[in-house]
Amino acid sequence: MTHSYGYKRKTRHKFRKGFKQHGAIHISKSLTSYKIGDIVDIVVDGAIHKGMPYKYYHGRTGTVFNVNPRAIGVIVNKQVRNRIIPKRIHVRVEHLKLSTSRVEFLNRIRQNDKLKTEANKKGHRISTKRVVAQPAGVINIEKPDIELLNPKLFFEIV
Repeated sequence: MTHSYGYKRKTRHKFRKGFKQHGAIHISKSLTSYKIGDIVDIVVDGAIHKGMPYKYYHGRTGTVFNVNPRAIGVIVNKQVRNRIIPKRIHVRVEHLKLSTSRVEFLNRIRQNDKLKTEANKKGHRISTKRVVAQPAGVINIEKPDIELLNPKLFFEIV
């Protein structure tokens, strides 16, 4: 058989659903609201063909730039040779999910604000910069007495 170069070629494993994840989508997927500026992950649902993005964009993260009744406009960076091009694509809601990439960053900001307010109340200044894990402290061990170990004598069994 000849090799085909269709639009969805080589996506048999890429677009498949996980084990015991087949069937209709959950209602919460379509009820999720997206706003302009949200960071979203493009995860293609192979069961829904409408509004499916091209296979390159599966697993990519982008920013919402447009919200329509049936689709969401997403800006995704694509590397083409020696440059990065911001591509604008429209994807249906079934193929999107809100990204958790900023959650850790926002939690760190909240934690830093808490620490700063507590330090200000006490009149201290603290550094909120992240520090690479430092080497563990030195542990001094007293040198034990040297114990010589000799092998046991071997007696031949007759």
